[in-house]
Amino acid sequence: MTNRQPQIEASNARGAGCGCKLPPDFLGDVLAGLPGHDDPAVLRGAEGFDDGAVYELPSGPALIGSLDFFTPIVADSATFGAIAATNALSDIFAMGGRPVFALAIAAYPRDGGPDGLRDILRGGAEAASSMGCPVLGGHSIDDPEVKYGLAAIGTGDPAHLMRNDRAEAGDRLVLTKPLGTGIAVASGDPALLEPAVQSMLVSNGPASSAALAAEVRAATDVTGFGLLGHLHEMASASGLSAAISRSSIPLFPGVADAADQGVAPGGAGRNAQALGAAVDHLVAAADTDVIPLYDPQTSGGLLLSVKPSRLQDLLRALTEKAVPAHVIGRFEAGTTGAIGVDA
Repeated sequence: MTNRQPQIEASNARGAGCGCKLPPDFLGDVLAGLPGHDDPAVLRGAEGFDDGAVYELPSGPALIGSLDFFTPIVADSATFGAIAATNALSDIFAMGGRPVFALAIAAYPRDGGPDGLRDILRGGAEAASSMGCPVLGGHSIDDPEVKYGLAAIGTGDPAHLMRNDRAEAGDRLVLTKPLGTGIAVASGDPALLEPAVQSMLVSNGPASSAALAAEVRAATDVTGFGLLGHLHEMASASGLSAAISRSSIPLFPGVADAADQGVAPGGAGRNAQALGAAVDHLVAAADTDVIPLYDPQTSGGLLLSVKPSRLQDLLRALTEKAVPAHVIGRFEAGTTGAIGVDA
């Protein structure tokens, strides 16, 4: 095996959707200098790099809070709003919570006319409402670059939260959506983009419910840092290494061919650079084979860590809810945060 990084070319899709996130290594340096907290009611804060902050109330459920917004990933305003809202609420579902309400955050040029912003807000509100989460207000600013998202509040059982630091050696890894949204957008090909858009509009709520039923305790959603970036976060937080099989990882139709032709968003290269030697690839694996694993996902699926004894229960529960389920690897005892990618 070798620690080489794939060579990834930037494309004109720079900044679209979750691809506009700051790189994880840059963000880690920034957060390391911020003040911490000593409130015992805080179960998860920024230091955990988890999907949401968790605050345990004196009685009743814990509060789960998350904020997510980004630049447009599709041309249609209402669809952009719906994708952004679905992506934002995914953080609550990834923690094993139920969204209660949300506030919108929007940046829009004042000379852009009201219809575009109205459609964005409508699309987001309708998508959130379909997941049982009303959008009750928000804040907007004048900005030449459009941005939209939600600050979401949810609730969850403190004893059954899914966190990124609860994986155990031997756990199997299950992914619930294909990869390739960033590559599909970068390609500019409507045939590639359509299945990716449909997937981005699918809520992770049913997958979360199935995971809780199978007693999954460690999870995250796959977004801007790509599959390998978010897997690295889980492995690091849990003090484990991970091994995954490239051939077991689902991709949207046409994504592998597009990657083979050099199509990739700039965020894929930044993700690969941030991970560096933490990821081992087979010597025989072509660079293009692993580019989709670094591809920044928007409204991606859940990455679930499940005990081997509950794997079939999880797969059955996901199937019953019509959620795709792909077993892609496992957690192991080893170098903390290291990931091995086999063919």
